Amino acid sequence: MKLLVTGCAGFVCSSVVELLLADGHSVVGVDSLNDAYDVSLKRWRLESLKKAPNFEFYPLDITDQQAIPGVMEKGPFDGVVNLAARAGVRQSLENPIAYYETNVTGTLNLLEACRKNGVNKFLQASTSSVYGEDRPPFQEDALTDRPLSPYAASKKAAENLCYVYHHAHGLDVSVLRYFTVFGPAGRPDMAVYRFIRWIVEGDPIVLYGDGSQARDFTYVGDIARGTVAALKPLGFEVINLGADRPVEVREVIGILERLTDKTAIIQQQPINRVDVSSTWADIAKAKKLLGWEPKVDLDEGLRRSVDWYLGHRGWAKDIDV
Repeated sequence: MKLLVTGCAGFVCSSVVELLLADGHSVVGVDSLNDAYDVSLKRWRLESLKKAPNFEFYPLDITDQQAIPGVMEKGPFDGVVNLAARAGVRQSLENPIAYYETNVTGTLNLLEACRKNGVNKFLQASTSSVYGEDRPPFQEDALTDRPLSPYAASKKAAENLCYVYHHAHGLDVSVLRYFTVFGPAGRPDMAVYRFIRWIVEGDPIVLYGDGSQARDFTYVGDIARGTVAALKPLGFEVINLGADRPVEVREVIGILERLTDKTAIIQQQPINRVDVSSTWADIAKAKKLLGWEPKVDLDEGLRRSVDWYLGHRGWAKDIDV
């Protein structure tokens, strides 16, 4: 296949592109390389992708409606994989307009490009945040009309647009709700990267609440496998990709202390109102439709994450978290 992939320098997306390239597909990747977090990490991922002969990169912001027709000319494409996003729950409170521009308007621009250019497959990355404070384990048919943050609301709006284009224009759409993705070269605004950095460098860990909140930590390689599997024709489906195992944040800190042979210094902060108490993916649908389930457990995934940080510590320690 030849695929247009957005957000290709991002954490999850770079792993997806690696799998696609390894499987022999051609990828045209776009990314705005914005400063939502330290761009040096994005450039590091991108340089690795550029080594593949079947990969082309174009700097492009999906909110720029005028620029998208130009990149569509690099097709024809068998599908569009939209992983470009403004991510992060707490950060969305600070800049909600940027979140809506990228996550809603950007998605709409791409859907329109698919309609105009006869692209039949669209894959949309979404998030477990759309479930809000629903009772776990979260199932895809749960009500998702009470999001707790601008980020969650923007991703749910993008899901709704995807359904409209499926219903009105026959676009085949897979919407994937990712659950707390972690792994090597992860986002520095997320807990695992921050915890590793703080523990290794002897800095205090900023812990919101008492650490009893639970997350369904899912290894990035498993998320990438599920994403590639969802490129097959499905009509319209919303599918959870998670580990199906919520783990308390303080347990993650304990594992990282063991892996680094260091003791964390805890600096406790009040929990934020937009943070949910627990996430937990029901993955029965992913098993049935995609033949997918996670393979890398939390301990192994955290070990790989620590090894990556230590191997790149010379510059990774200076990334702003």
